[in-house]
Amino acid sequence: QLQLVESGGGLVQPGRSLTLSCTASELNLDWYAIGWFRQAPGQEREAVSCITHTGITTTYADSVKGRSTITRDNGKNTGFLQMNSLKPEDTAVYYCAVRPFRCSQSPPDMSYWGKGTLVTVSS
Repeated sequence: QLQLVESGGGLVQPGRSLTLSCTASELNLDWYAIGWFRQAPGQEREAVSCITHTGITTTYADSVKGRSTITRDNGKNTGFLQMNSLKPEDTAVYYCAVRPFRCSQSPPDMSYWGKGTLVTVSS
């Protein structure tokens, strides 16, 4: 069964770091761009970061630029999002999504989605 499974979320104090993972089953991520989106309560889902299928090109939302790094390990069929200097406003459910080859910041453009992992930034 095709699945994207996110992990690594949880409760973290402001200023700390965490790394989210997205692992695919029954889907070879070699040909897919991996995107991370987030949705806070009462807010629309927004794009956070994306990496193309080659890993050559990455994009970041202004809100996380400079304190986040997106990577991928095709051998493990997994993508990662490391987030540093976390802020309370980073609190949201984080979703992994994929689409063939190139990135998109538009959720309707994504082909497959994970169920999300909750990140709560609070002291």
